[in-house]
Amino acid sequence: MILSTTNKIPDKEVKEVLGLVKGNTIRAKHIGKDIVAGLRNIVGGELKEYTEMISEAREEAIDRMIQDAKKMDADAIIGIRLTTSQVAAGAAEILAYGTAVKL
Repeated sequence: MILSTTNKIPDKEVKEVLGLVKGNTIRAKHIGKDIVAGLRNIVGGELKEYTEMISEAREEAIDRMIQDAKKMDADAIIGIRLTTSQVAAGAAEILAYGTAVKL
């Protein structure tokens, strides 16, 4: 599956637009890691626990978007975007979306 944040793929022609594909996940950290991140927030520095959580969530959302595109028999996803929303304290949603196409 070819993934692109642009609306074109160099040296490829879009033959058919199949439609919107998306994948999302909502993640929250374990209470122990949440406490560690809270303490780190007081003294400053990167909140590695949250960086890890968001990175894992991003990969899962992208994987789910790809699975959605595979169901449509797509060759590529163009115009990919990612959004993040806080849904609760310590929990965030990652949404990946784009346009599935045949090349």
